[in-house]
Amino acid sequence: MRVGIMADTHDRVPAIAELVARMVAGGASLLMHAGDHCSPFSLTPVNDANIPMLGVFGRNDGDPEGLAAVAAQGVGTELYESPHSFEVSGKQILIVHDIGEVHQRSLDKHHFVFHGSSHQVEMKSRGDTLILNPGEACGWLYGSCTAALVDLDTREVEIIKL
Repeated sequence: MRVGIMADTHDRVPAIAELVARMVAGGASLLMHAGDHCSPFSLTPVNDANIPMLGVFGRNDGDPEGLAAVAAQGVGTELYESPHSFEVSGKQILIVHDIGEVHQRSLDKHHFVFHGSSHQVEMKSRGDTLILNPGEACGWLYGSCTAALVDLDTREVEIIKL
């Protein structure tokens, strides 16, 4: 199963829409978001793509109730407090905005950990755990709008850069 991973979208709707389109074209059947959507309208491209999304809130989500309401209008879109653990396709996945909020033992109990906050692409393995920050979808800090495609079976990661 291929999933699309994004974080730190910070309301940049054109970039969000293009990254979602590329993830869907790349075979993603589910999106995951590691926080800092910001405003509810930032979820519109996900809802328009008619693809489910699991995600967490970040530090800059000013209207969590509004985000949850817009998420509920989508197909299978669910937002949770960070960190949150999911089982997807038989794999334990932890989504967290700031990885510093999570103890190492929690990281080690997951096959995948997806996080944001630093706005920089990072990928490392710790034992059997793949830890990935897809970078900033917004491109506001470092100039590149990025996201990732992850194959949960092969653990292959493709970074998408606009």
